[in-house]
Amino acid sequence: MAGATRITTPDKVRQLQITLYRKAKAEPSYRFWRLYGKWLRKDVLETALAVQGRNGGAAGVDGQRGESITADPAQRQQWLDRLQEELKTKTYRPSPVRRVMIPKSGGGERPLGLPTVKDRVVQTAVYLVLMPILEADFHARSYGFRPKRRAHQAIAEIQQPCNGATWKS
Repeated sequence: MAGATRITTPDKVRQLQITLYRKAKAEPSYRFWRLYGKWLRKDVLETALAVQGRNGGAAGVDGQRGESITADPAQRQQWLDRLQEELKTKTYRPSPVRRVMIPKSGGGERPLGLPTVKDRVVQTAVYLVLMPILEADFHARSYGFRPKRRAHQAIAEIQQPCNGATWKS
């Protein structure tokens, strides 16, 4: 996204991620229990909302956009408090996904599912907690869908043993 500001992960969330990563790396057979409480932490939810606010995105079935939540600090805090309470009391239920058709470059259309902002925030909070645990298990040369890894890095990794040879597709 051109001109997007980068979200800095707060120190407490980053420390949680480092702790989870180190434990997973040091003890590959360790099974993590009680992770639910980690993603309903206020700092994790705030970070998840900041990430989703930065991403923008279309509204889900509820018609709510991220900007409407993050614009007013008092409303933002109320919204986060309600979400945290729903998660704590286990009354949170994901909403249906809004389906839209988007054009394909070669013609035709493909379906796209748009979750609500609330669902995106919860998904991001879960990601913030699970990502460091799963990251510890990935092979160093695995590039797909990983933080700070790009397709161009994978291509460079392949080209290096081939002495920089290129090929046509």
